Amino acid sequence: MRVSCYSVCQNKQTQSCHVKKEDAIRNAEASRGESYNAMPIATATSGRSKWAAMAASTWIQCSTGGSYCFGVYSPELKASQGYDQSTLDSVAFFKNIGANIGVLSGLLISSPSVHERPWIVHLAGAAQCFVGYFFMWLSVAGYVARPPLALMCFYMLLASHAQTFFNTANVVTAVENFPGSRGTAIGIMKGFLGLSGAILIQIYQTMFNENPTSFILILALLPNILTLLLMPIVKVDHRKSVCEKKFLDAFSLIAMIVAGYLMLVIIGESILRMGSVAQIVIFTVLMMMLLSPTAVVMKAQMTEAKMLDADFLHERATLIVKHDDPILPNRLPSGSGHDPLDQDLILLQRGDNFNLTQSMSTCDFWLLFIAMACGMGSGLATVDNISQIGGALGYMATETSTLVSLWSIWNFLGRFGSGYISDYFLHNKGWPRPLFISLTLMLMSAGHALISTGLPGSLYMGSVLVGICYGSQWALMPSITSELFGLRHFGTIFNTIAIASPVGSYILSVRVVGYIYDMEASKSSGAHECLGQHCFMLSFMIMALVTILGSIVALILFYRTRRFYEQVVYVKLHSSLVQ
Repeated sequence: MRVSCYSVCQNKQTQSCHVKKEDAIRNAEASRGESYNAMPIATATSGRSKWAAMAASTWIQCSTGGSYCFGVYSPELKASQGYDQSTLDSVAFFKNIGANIGVLSGLLISSPSVHERPWIVHLAGAAQCFVGYFFMWLSVAGYVARPPLALMCFYMLLASHAQTFFNTANVVTAVENFPGSRGTAIGIMKGFLGLSGAILIQIYQTMFNENPTSFILILALLPNILTLLLMPIVKVDHRKSVCEKKFLDAFSLIAMIVAGYLMLVIIGESILRMGSVAQIVIFTVLMMMLLSPTAVVMKAQMTEAKMLDADFLHERATLIVKHDDPILPNRLPSGSGHDPLDQDLILLQRGDNFNLTQSMSTCDFWLLFIAMACGMGSGLATVDNISQIGGALGYMATETSTLVSLWSIWNFLGRFGSGYISDYFLHNKGWPRPLFISLTLMLMSAGHALISTGLPGSLYMGSVLVGICYGSQWALMPSITSELFGLRHFGTIFNTIAIASPVGSYILSVRVVGYIYDMEASKSSGAHECLGQHCFMLSFMIMALVTILGSIVALILFYRTRRFYEQVVYVKLHSSLVQ
């Protein structure tokens, strides 16, 4: 099968090699029923290349994690509005709903008129971000009368929901631009979003320390200013790049350096008291690191300008095709001699451009959804309760706040690392990505079990494991979605699967962790506070079992899709390298 697929690729390459560029493009359009505008050669080195789009997307991602900073301004929100803790938790619940349900952004970017105009999705996100945070700031600052709780929840929902629009536009564009390295591209996008909370907190500590009200105003303005400036650069560019892996690795290296620097800063701030001058120096160095992708973009464009000469472009004119439509066995010509395994793939039709309804009618969709509910749900339940866990185990407030800050680093490592590693093993070994979901969920189960022991240091080590594995789900799930269901409705489908996160979190956090905590508290003291290992031991044992279940479900998905990855995805990746 691998040979037959490859021969089809070679035939498609060679049959029009000597046709003029304009005729080749027309032939490609006619054969696929698609339309592409021929771009002048000069655009290969223009400021609006896919490399410039990658840099602009990372900067937007760095500014859009306002939902991760809720702990910074929630005390001011609580005090100014006269909320009790349960009321504040209600507002936080709407924050989680808004930040994790991005179906609307997916439907918008899947629209034919918007699909290759991601700036429309960015603009919709910017409008929601401004309205939500700005009216929240007016309320907290006292410029308007205190709104009803329902209206404040709506502001919070709107502000956090904007994050899904920014994220969807950037992730979908990255996958369209780098389909052969989609795991790495998604890992970079999701990684910088994971770091955005720590980056925004550095901005707060440097410019608005002890003034959380002004920080809410910054959350209303900064993401919108950056998005409006950069969204014209974030464009879909289907042309194949030279040295693609080399420059994506450069972006990856920058992300790792930024994460390492932020980790050192967070640990240092927990140990030492930083003065204003030191804080400014730390912030300046961070900004210089975040601007460094500019050098990668310039280097990439200079390299392509040297290598993409006229003869090279003429020879490759016939290869201007979309990458979201893998070579499926049902497109093989009659009499090609393909083996009986092809019949299975013809029935499965994986990799076609499924819409949401079609994808939801498949078993693969629901296996992935259940695995994500187990993994994302238990991870979110852990971070939502990490302060209470620390309090029950006798950790100081500064220690638990450091754990919360470091969570963004572990989250980043999981998002970036799983995308990069799964790309490596898929390209070099042909290992399907669902296998990595199964492995990370098994490792997450070990993290939950470690926290349940309540041993000294168990919360530190357990939170590292859970944080990394939680982050990995956010990179692996979109990559698998794009490979199984195609790219045309990718934004809608992966955002629908992401609903598993708040669903799993509600069940595990409210119905398991919260219920058992209150039960243990009433047993020990009759109050609302519980102290000791027993407060969370049973909860985390249950979550360890839940993630084992998720690992088994992901393993079933792996066995169902392994031939598809071997015979279609793997072959397609290697045929693109030959091209």
